Amino acid sequence: MIRADGTALRPLSPRSIVLSVLLGSHPPQMPVGRILEFTSLFDLADGTVRTALSRMVANGDLVNDEGTYRLTDRLIARQVQQDAGRTDPPDVWDGTWWTLTVLAERRSMADRRAFRSEMVGARLGELRPDLWMRPANRPIRVEVPDVMLTRGRVVAGDEQRLVTQLWDLADLASQAQVHQRALDATAERLGDDDDRALAEAFVALASAQRFLRTEPQLPAELAPDTTGAAVRARYAEVVEHFQQRLARFFSERRAGPLSTAAR
Repeated sequence: MIRADGTALRPLSPRSIVLSVLLGSHPPQMPVGRILEFTSLFDLADGTVRTALSRMVANGDLVNDEGTYRLTDRLIARQVQQDAGRTDPPDVWDGTWWTLTVLAERRSMADRRAFRSEMVGARLGELRPDLWMRPANRPIRVEVPDVMLTRGRVVAGDEQRLVTQLWDLADLASQAQVHQRALDATAERLGDDDDRALAEAFVALASAQRFLRTEPQLPAELAPDTTGAAVRARYAEVVEHFQQRLARFFSERRAGPLSTAAR
């Protein structure tokens, strides 16, 4: 996919586009005709998208309910994490930490991968294998078996050093700046009438949302320069404008001749 200025955008697969649009929908479901209208922004053929939808149903990503596709429970859990990433954490931190310890002696590779994804989505950092921590400035929701979750203060040691062991703060700050710049550019492009701006905005918003889903939301006392607050604020502004433009796009499609997607 190419921007109007001739520079390349990192392409999204049909699966990624469908998942991203459903993860951003409340409730997370959409009729097939609306999905096909949306994916037309990316110059995807209807047959390509229908094939991707069938594979996603077979893989357990989606459920097809008489032509309306919705996320399965596994991905709804990701949506909960994603929504939490759009909300700033409380300003006050009582100085306590969450510590999660794995009790299971043996786990399959698939279980380990699923567990790691769950921990990162819960904004925990890995101190060492099977030991995950984070400041308790925000609640966490962990629904995995064979773990022990505790909360308390660090009574010995350097908390600032601990934070740097759990997260790469410089990388977080760099990522936040990249997404901030991308969202600024997207906001400017959405003022154009060119529908390509919608596709570009969607890619930028989806990328920023992936960052916000796992950004650790650390207390200001521990990481004042790596907050995602600026990204969250800009994301909220851009997504509102995007939704307005997208609603106009759908309205114009409905007003024209009946499209293949709607038949």
